[in-house]
Parts: sequence; structure tokens; C-alpha cells
Amino acid sequence: MTDSQNIEERQWGRFSKDMAGAHAYFKQEFNAIYELADGSFAKRGLSLSLYLQTAQRLTSHLTMHHTIEERQIFPILAQRMPEFSTETNDAHIDSHKAIHEGLEEMTTLVNKFKKEPSTYSPDQMRTCLDGFRAVLFDHLDAEVHDLRAENLKKYWKLEELKEEFKDYL
Repeated sequence: MTDSQNIEERQWGRFSKDMAGAHAYFKQEFNAIYELADGSFAKRGLSLSLYLQTAQRLTSHLTMHHTIEERQIFPILAQRMPEFSTETNDAHIDSHKAIHEGLEEMTTLVNKFKKEPSTYSPDQMRTCLDGFRAVLFDHLDAEVHDLRAENLKKYWKLEELKEEFKDYL
């Protein structure tokens, strides 16, 4: 493979690679929050307040990430890619809805625990996280899969993709 072909392949793969990096961060943070929910955050030098701030930050970042995808990225992709269409892919839309519901429930729970720290319940926190973990992780993996170079090439020319997403790539 020539140098220019290598560069082009990296450009095709950048969307998936960048998304994979962001999604790996979300999974890592989610898993850390889950692990520490049993109260072991104190052994790591975190107070309940700091632990809850970490959980709150994850919900905020995930909400922002999904909002950007839903409003700015996926509508463009959906014009050519059925994987991102709200008209042809109910599973994608349903998973976003379930994730948002899970994030709302988590936000409500975190706010309750911040307001009344004595009500903190590791079981409640983990039950909440368990309630949307599978759909979140599966969804994050599916997006990375759908954005892989081989799939993008079915619907786009590299120049078109770079032009449409110049602010993101």
C-alpha cells in the first residue's frame, strides 16, 4: 500500500476511531462509577459529594454527546445511511430514548443523594446503572461499527464526508 493510500485509509477510519475513543471514555467512566457505587469511593479518597459529582459529570457529558449526535451528525448521515435514519431504524432511535431515560433517572437519583446524603444507597445506584448499561454499551458499540470505513464507503466519497463534517474531522 502506498503512503497516499495509507493516508486515505486513515482518513476514512478517523470517524470510527474518534467515536471509539469517546465511547471508550464513557464506558470507562460508567464502569468506574458502578464499581465505586458500593461505597469504595471513600477508600480512593473521594467523598460522597465528589463521587456524585463524577456521576453527574458523566450524565452531563453523555447527554451533550448524544445531543450533538442527534442534532448535528446523525441527520446528515441519515440522508444516505439507513443505520442513522429515524424513518428506517427504530432500534437506533429506541436505544437513544432508553439511554436518555436512564440518564434522567440517574440525574434524579444523584440530585436526591446530593440533597440528602444520608439517603445514599449503593443498591439504588447500581440498580439505576444496571437499568441502562446494556443498551448504552451496545449502542455505543453499534455506532462505532456503523461508522467504520468499509460502511462509510458504501454511501460517501471521502471528499463529501470531509466537507460535511469538516468541523468534526
